[in-house]
Amino acid sequence: MRLLIQRVLRAEVFVAKESKGSIGRGALLFLGIHREDSPLQVEWLVEKFVHLRLFAGSDGKMDRSILDEQAEVLVVSQFTLYGECSKGRRPDFFSAAPPAVALPLYELFLSKLRVYPIKVESGIFKAHMEVSLINDGPVTLLVDTKS
Repeated sequence: MRLLIQRVLRAEVFVAKESKGSIGRGALLFLGIHREDSPLQVEWLVEKFVHLRLFAGSDGKMDRSILDEQAEVLVVSQFTLYGECSKGRRPDFFSAAPPAVALPLYELFLSKLRVYPIKVESGIFKAHMEVSLINDGPVTLLVDTKS
């Protein structure tokens, strides 16, 4: 499972020109699910994310989490995080989980996040989405459960 985290001042996702989720200050999460992932990776990744120090404290160091800041989260499914580009010119998505595997794990990820006292919004699984964001920093991090 891969989680691309972008610290944002605001973010919004649209499907067919209609807003489906928007947040203010917080994190935009692009979630990629590997074909061999299970609920164990979801548990680990949610815990890792909510406690990851993304925001600066009074000393200017990144030492405050999404929970500390009571910031907001927008989650977007992104199978292309498993696009293999080393051969040829067309990405190969063999490693990405098929929808029947990915959807339950995506929904589990959202439900585990929603246990915490933070606003959690999401895009629409498998939809063509337009994502608008204002990156804060910029801060962009990649967390991979295989690492």
